[in-house]
Amino acid sequence: MKAVVCTAFTEDLSGLRYMDWSSRAPQADEVRVKLFGGGVNFADLLAVSGKYQENVDPPFVLGTEGCGIVQECGAAVTGLQSGDRVVIQNNVVRGCLADEVAVPHYRVARVPAGVSSVVAAGFPINWGTAYHALKNCGQVKPGEVLVVHGASGGVGLAAVQIGKALGATVIATGGSDEKLQTVRADGADHVINYRTGNFVERVMELTAGRGADCYYDPVGGDIFDASLKAIAYGGRMLVIGFTSGRIPAAKANHILFKGISVIGAGYGGFTKRNPDKWAALMAEILDMTSRGVLHPRIYRTLHLSQIVEALELVRDRSVVGKCVLLSDYGMRETA
Repeated sequence: MKAVVCTAFTEDLSGLRYMDWSSRAPQADEVRVKLFGGGVNFADLLAVSGKYQENVDPPFVLGTEGCGIVQECGAAVTGLQSGDRVVIQNNVVRGCLADEVAVPHYRVARVPAGVSSVVAAGFPINWGTAYHALKNCGQVKPGEVLVVHGASGGVGLAAVQIGKALGATVIATGGSDEKLQTVRADGADHVINYRTGNFVERVMELTAGRGADCYYDPVGGDIFDASLKAIAYGGRMLVIGFTSGRIPAAKANHILFKGISVIGAGYGGFTKRNPDKWAALMAEILDMTSRGVLHPRIYRTLHLSQIVEALELVRDRSVVGKCVLLSDYGMRETA
């Protein structure tokens, strides 16, 4: 089979190859899946440069998520069968940017008929992250004010739509007026360009001086620091990531006197420790997508061999939504 392989850790992506790679039969608790395609994530940039928190030594096949058709089930697998269309989330071992992959059965979930394979290929990471953070960790309720930072990115757009589905008033921030128009089209009630305006003042204005009930922050750095100035008493700060490059620190006295909860919404750890809960979460949001409650935005589809181009789009912050790479099988199915 063919696969996208990281042959060496490099900053400039020169260690990536689209090359032959050995396929393997599934072990007793695994399924072998013929892959339609897989999503491209910011974490892939970290993985190929050796900066991801859980590294796999090169060479390894890239890709933490994908969609495909079950070809073979291991002897101990129940509840799945050959021919099932499934999504895969394989955070640590990776392997989803390839023609096929063998993964533990608890890393896959069936895809309902109303969800396209292109959408499903880039679905689990962004939408799972946002849903776990907002529902499980942040417990966002109808009528609350939710601020979504980095709203034009994949996890940001997902959070905007899920926040609206949970009944929140959503304030979305970003650094591009053009991208924020897309965010508004995806359901944000208010958008704020933090490069041209003071988002703290604007949030306080929009909430009549009260501040937001919940912040969804994949950015970190200065954005996190400023958010603490516009958070309501008893508000929640959801820590998603640090795409700004700086890991911030909250002052304990500020947390104390405002009754703030700073909550780590680590999705990878959640899925690793709670496979049954992951399967239930994935089934729920895939059902919401099949019913038209959620509308995942696919920015662009490319072939697996165009991995460098796709990662450059992610690195340059050009992607609004998700970039999906298709296998030869996926290319034929979408032709």
